[in-house]
Amino acid sequence: MGDAIRNIAQAVNAGQTSARSVMEDAIARIEAYDAVQPQAWISRPGNAALIAMAEAVDRRVATGERLQLAGVPFAVKDNIDVAGLATTAACPDFAYRPEQSATVVAKLEAAGAICVGKTNLDQFATGLNGTRSPYGIPTCVYNRDMVSGGSSSGSGVVVAAGLVPFALGTDTAGSGRVPAAINGCVGFKPSKGRWSTTGLLPACRSIDCISVFTCSVSDAALIDGIVAGFDEDDPYSRCMSDQPRSGPRPVFGIPLADQREFFGDREAEDLFDRAIERCRQLGGEIVEIDIGPLLDAGKMLYGGPYVAERYASVGAFIEGNPDATHPVVASIVKSGLRYDAADTFAAAYVMQDLMRKADGIWAQIDALVLPTTPTCYSIVDMLAEPFGRNARLGHYTSAINLLDMSAIALPVGFRADRTGFGISLIGPAFADEALFDLAERFADGVGGDAPELDMAGGERVLLAVVGAHLHGMPLHWQLDTRGAQLQRKTQTTSAYQLYAMADATPPKPALVHVGAGGTAIEVEVYSLSLEQFGSFVAEVPPPLAIGTLDLDDGTQVKGFVAEARATIDGKNVSSFGSWRAYIQDLSKGGAVTTNATD
Repeated sequence: MGDAIRNIAQAVNAGQTSARSVMEDAIARIEAYDAVQPQAWISRPGNAALIAMAEAVDRRVATGERLQLAGVPFAVKDNIDVAGLATTAACPDFAYRPEQSATVVAKLEAAGAICVGKTNLDQFATGLNGTRSPYGIPTCVYNRDMVSGGSSSGSGVVVAAGLVPFALGTDTAGSGRVPAAINGCVGFKPSKGRWSTTGLLPACRSIDCISVFTCSVSDAALIDGIVAGFDEDDPYSRCMSDQPRSGPRPVFGIPLADQREFFGDREAEDLFDRAIERCRQLGGEIVEIDIGPLLDAGKMLYGGPYVAERYASVGAFIEGNPDATHPVVASIVKSGLRYDAADTFAAAYVMQDLMRKADGIWAQIDALVLPTTPTCYSIVDMLAEPFGRNARLGHYTSAINLLDMSAIALPVGFRADRTGFGISLIGPAFADEALFDLAERFADGVGGDAPELDMAGGERVLLAVVGAHLHGMPLHWQLDTRGAQLQRKTQTTSAYQLYAMADATPPKPALVHVGAGGTAIEVEVYSLSLEQFGSFVAEVPPPLAIGTLDLDDGTQVKGFVAEARATIDGKNVSSFGSWRAYIQDLSKGGAVTTNATD
């Protein structure tokens, strides 16, 4: 898409096109992509509302306003407030509806940009892989078997897939950079305090940054020029003091040879070597740097009391709503309770020492060049080892905010499996504009042609689940470990009855087709590869079975059904409309808990 933001705004301002026409094209792209991968979004305004917003921009232009972002569609990670849309942080029970947009969003809209929706994320922005959301798992746009990166998973996907020219993410430990690397786009993480965080639901408030995904460095710089600035309402906002730009022969720092870790990914190692060679082609000097302070600081983000800051943000909600939170996210956040105030101060002293050592790097180099991610994983592999592999994705990114640095992630190339590899140019605080300058020079001619978007992902089967395989229920792991991707939450036609099977401990549901006189029953529809679907079906015990369900939208999918014997002496619970509602009702009465299984 190149400099898509600038091109769209120029065309709308010049009357060569209209914001309405731009929006109609965006809607068409979004709907086409959603047909195969809808998991990137959590909520979107209706199409009519989007057209009305675009027409309002056209009226502003017609009165003579010249808008820097006239008619440019954009997306917002769903832990950033947008007036008129709920903020969920990928937790439906946590959702609230803000009265006003975040400061950064308001600035973009004032410049003529139009928010087309809120994007998916690792719940409460806790993760770097994109698999920790009840709204489904966004995937790498070029290989749907692979993770998208997170936590700003949806934002990275919608830009890389060409649905919008830019999207806001957030970055605490690399969430605004990892998806950019895997999906082959640009991810800019400004210096802490350069962009307002007013209206951002914090993960770790003292180090959080709102970030942006774009398709070019110049577009990222354009967005920075519009939204950067001091915000009196943000206690972490800082006055900018831009660093000087590098000369014609920049000095690039790279890790010592024994610190270049790729976890066995030889393709990533080769692509990093290509990036180093590109730095030399720019006339740059290459200097090996001891990045030990960065690696040590990165380990402290989750391996020490800094994780308690996540508990300070959402811990009370998680404690009070144990069934509403992704189990991996809950375990990470609640681990903050292991530390006391003395531990926190002790860690702060260590971090200050590491920061002083890291600051010494800038006396030797203009920018540090690191792999953004050392490797990439399939969804199945990530779900099988969600902690260790997630940490590996953040091997080079986790320390950057802790050590008060700025960074921009740039694409370099693609592996044979079509996942992207990129590097990050890193500088001290407020070296943002200097990094833009270096990034422009580096990106010119780097990266090559991206692969075709993966609009198929191999032969897949749609499966509707009705009982303990629902998200948050005890057998959902059987879907997770098979890389199942949530497609939608919906209901059957009014031709079914739901029974609580008799003498089953714990309680088990049975869904039976009865035709006239039935009820619509809520289901979740997942997609699985043909192979994984087969292995799943093999584990379904009688009298349950996998048959064909009729959904209320007129489609048919595979799903849980039951033999007639499953209803003998069973209790008809169809009036609840869902197995989840029935279990919750029983739980309130103390009879059972949501540990029921299919």
